[in-house]
This record gives sequence, structure tokens and C-alpha cells, in this order.
Amino acid sequence: MNNINNTPAYWFIFFNDQLLLQKKGETYTIPYSINPPVQVGHVLEVGSLQDIPCRTASVDIPLEETAGYQPMGLRASYDFLDGALHKMAGKAYELVYWDQHSRFCPSCGTKTVMQTAISKQCPACKYEIYPAVSAAILVLIRKEDSILLVHARNFKGSFHGLVAGFLETGETLEECVKREVMEETGLEIRNITYFGNQPWPYPSNLMVGFIADYAGGTIRLQDEELSEGAFFTKDNLPELPRKLSLARKMIDWWLEQ
Repeated sequence: MNNINNTPAYWFIFFNDQLLLQKKGETYTIPYSINPPVQVGHVLEVGSLQDIPCRTASVDIPLEETAGYQPMGLRASYDFLDGALHKMAGKAYELVYWDQHSRFCPSCGTKTVMQTAISKQCPACKYEIYPAVSAAILVLIRKEDSILLVHARNFKGSFHGLVAGFLETGETLEECVKREVMEETGLEIRNITYFGNQPWPYPSNLMVGFIADYAGGTIRLQDEELSEGAFFTKDNLPELPRKLSLARKMIDWWLEQ
């Protein structure tokens, strides 16, 4: 295995969304060495963490568990990794996904070449490609002493989350919030305020959270998107999203009010 250079680095190695973790006794971390822990092909520079270089690559065959290494889903690794390492792992996965889906120019079909760590160019028509980020909104809707929680059909599990949806071309984030709430629940809202945002690398989204107040209407769920939805009080909550998500941070914020 050829070494990249003489500088040790964190290696974020993926097979699909499976991340290779290094076992350290009863804990896990990201492999740290001069060479990657397994044979890889194209290596991407991710950045640095406390002056330690971070590199990423994908493999074509499933990662195997060994005495020193454990493959784990990127989302699941949140519960086992240091927070800064998990955040960097998310960025690494977004870059790997972008690299795999930008191999050819979308304008003329020529194979692209890397220009910088986050850009490619078509050698034929000079079209430039950068990692794309899709913005999506989350909205916590308050009604007196309750909030609206919904179960989306694509949720893996029985938990209830917040109304969410992707930003469309030509609309503001606030317009997106109103539209998604009306489309998915039939409710009108008011007093829309910004809460916060979170990179969501599954595979390349930015979640933008808002708080709003119920203004009228009866819940009419968009059947193809949502299977359940209702207003819940603090003493009658369903299963909530994991701590990883911005949705859970917003719900926890409301619970502390």
C-alpha cells in the first residue's frame, strides 16, 4: 500500500454509508496513521482537525470487522464518536458522494478532473462542478401548550418528528415553511422565526429550523408523505427523534421552555 505522504492523518473510509471505525479498548475513533487502514483508490482531502489532516476515500467491497476495526453506519456512529470527529465524518461522506456523482461533465459528458479539494472542471468545455447542498426546512408548530409532531412514511422507526420539506427554486425559506406546512398538514401558521441549522450529510443536505405558531385549520395529512400527525403536550409525547438531529434539538428547546 503506497503512503500518501509522511504526515499521519485521520482516515474516513466508506463503503456506501458504512464508516470504518478503529477500536480503542471499549471506545471507537477514526483511524489515524500515515497510510489508510485498507486499500483505497482516489483520496480526497477533507480539511484538518486540530492541525491533523483529514482524508477520505471509498472502497468498492464491503468493509469487514476485524480485531481492531469496526464498520458502522454514519448515523449510528454518532453515539460512538467524539462530536468533532463525527461532524468531520459527515463532511467526508458528502465529499465522497459528490466525487462519485460528478465523474462526468453534465454538459458534454467528458470525464471531469479535480481542480481543488472541492471543485472539478471539464477539460473539454471548462464547466466547473462544486459539491451541491440541498436546503430543507424543519418547523416546530406551537398551539397553546402543545406542538405538532408527525410520522413520515420514510422514517425508519416509530418516532415522530417535525414537518419538513425541501426548498424549491424561487422561494424564500419562510415561503417554503408556509407551503410545506399547508401541503403536508392543511394548517395555517404565523410568527415564523429562525431557530438554527445543521449540516445533514444523508447525503448532502442543510436542515434549517424554524419555530411557528398555529394560526388555523384542521389537520389533513398528505397521505403519500405522512402516516400520522397530531398536537402533543409535554406529558403525552410519542417516541422522539434521536439526539443527533436538529429536530430533536428543537423539541428539547421547547420542552425546556
